[in-house]
Amino acid sequence: MNQHQKELAHYRLSRAHETIVDARLLLERGRLPAAANRIYYAMFYATTALLITKGLSSSRHTGIISLFHREFVKTRLFPTDLAQFIDVAFDERLESDYGDYVRPERLELERLLVGAGQFIAKAEELVRAVD
Repeated sequence: MNQHQKELAHYRLSRAHETIVDARLLLERGRLPAAANRIYYAMFYATTALLITKGLSSSRHTGIISLFHREFVKTRLFPTDLAQFIDVAFDERLESDYGDYVRPERLELERLLVGAGQFIAKAEELVRAVD
């Protein structure tokens, strides 16, 4: 990984940490659709940081998630039980952001928030391992 990629990966991890804090605050205030959005994006930023370590990217969210599964989950670098959190959060965000009369369930978002924290921690560990 070159210096630019290293800096970008760490920047994306910092965005992930900031965004998970935003998600927690929104959830505490009962802003459930916004919290669902931020939970997903926190993991999305961490995922893009991981992909940077392999020189990969995609212009589509589904592409990012697909590359993540191919490069990190299928190769067993990233635990499957943690990887499922981004899949669930992606669906929650889509429903919350674009669905009419859709309101995410608070308990599911609380579970996703905890999972997102673990997801980000594992992504950070893997990024730091290639520094």
